[in-house]
Amino acid sequence: MVSNPTRKLVRQRARYLCEYCHSPEYLSPDRFTIDHIMPQSRGGSNHRDNLALACHRCNERHYNFTSGLDPQTQVEIPLFNPRQQQWSNHFIWTKDGIKVLGTTSTGRATCNRLDINDERRDEPSIQIARRLWVTAGWHPPESDPRL
Repeated sequence: MVSNPTRKLVRQRARYLCEYCHSPEYLSPDRFTIDHIMPQSRGGSNHRDNLALACHRCNERHYNFTSGLDPQTQVEIPLFNPRQQQWSNHFIWTKDGIKVLGTTSTGRATCNRLDINDERRDEPSIQIARRLWVTAGWHPPESDPRL
């Protein structure tokens, strides 16, 4: 069980953004979850260095995976680790702010494994939501790089 002080630290450290897709928590009807970067089922701990703030979509898709297939190279790559890597070194927003693109093998494998842009759905609901957020001026985070 993750303690309340640790939950607070994780949320503040993440600037209240999902540490994978960078969706803002305040736009979600529910508080984001505390994700175990190295899943507990694989020996991961509740130590703050193994915890990340994640939206429900990313948390569910992360499940107990630690790697994903880079669709460009067809090589299995470790997933993005927000405690060891910087988001802007692996991801960039499309010019319109609707899709996250992986700029490295880690970024591409993470986008693919977590289906960050809902590419596998008939109706990419996260893209619809992001379009509304962009129109309202709430998204993407100002500090994130764009094409």
